[in-house]
Amino acid sequence: MLRVVVLGAGAGGGVPQWNCGCEGCRAARSYGHELHRTQASVAFSGDGEHWFLINASPDLRQQLNATPQLHPKAGALRHTPVAGVILTNGEVDAVAGLLSMREGSPFTVYAHEKVLAILASNSIFNVLNEKNVKRQPIGVSEPFEPRLPDGARSGLEVRPFAVPGKSAWYLEGKAHPGGETGDGDTLGLKITDKATGKCFYFIAACAEVTDALKAEIDGAALVFFDGTVWQDDEMIRAGLGHKTGKSMGHVAMSGADGAIARLADLDIDRKIFLHINNSNPALLPGSSERKTVEQAGWQIPGDGTEIVL
Repeated sequence: MLRVVVLGAGAGGGVPQWNCGCEGCRAARSYGHELHRTQASVAFSGDGEHWFLINASPDLRQQLNATPQLHPKAGALRHTPVAGVILTNGEVDAVAGLLSMREGSPFTVYAHEKVLAILASNSIFNVLNEKNVKRQPIGVSEPFEPRLPDGARSGLEVRPFAVPGKSAWYLEGKAHPGGETGDGDTLGLKITDKATGKCFYFIAACAEVTDALKAEIDGAALVFFDGTVWQDDEMIRAGLGHKTGKSMGHVAMSGADGAIARLADLDIDRKIFLHINNSNPALLPGSSERKTVEQAGWQIPGDGTEIVL
């Protein structure tokens, strides 16, 4: 049985963002925790005992403490159900949480060589002692079975695939530690329980919905998809930044080329937006944008949402 828990549904900075006074952040501060979102990550498990994280957000310590499934087992002095972390990109909101896992528990970091090169180039990640924390390269379109800390099989299959995107923003204008050519900076994942055949997709960053991507996820039982912005120039209009969503590697929810329209003709049982920015009005219950999202069959999850496939 494949279990998935949404640890965080927000984009970088979360909701409310510490230094932001936009409408979404003001509403989150005023109306309570039901509007709060930590930064995007999910956990999944095939047995309910051993869990793998997709991305390690800066809010990871808070997320682990808020998720009973990821607490140390009763009576154990040191223990974690977390067996591994799979990184889909090298952005701060995907890798910074690794630094909160430096206390000596064994697990494996799975990432494309381009992302592993980013970690290797920054000595702060050396606090993760490689005797305990292995770094395992993964390849585009190369399925692998993540292992448990003792080396046992997990019974799960992860297939990474390339999606349109870009390298981490902090590398703009700088030499990429993993080289400038080839895919690997932005990955989607297909996660399958080998015993049941149940699967889900995770695509937290996507700059364009291509026909190839549509063919990949058509017929899926569950898709987590990039919901960063409602419209491409949203942050510019709101006075919150100078970049479009697409220039940051994120397709908008709305518009003719947006996720809602481009994925509308697909047979997907459950469609969930995550990595939702504080500027996105679809976060606000009762907004016209939220109504449009829900009428189109999409969900805006809260942190802690659990799904069983």
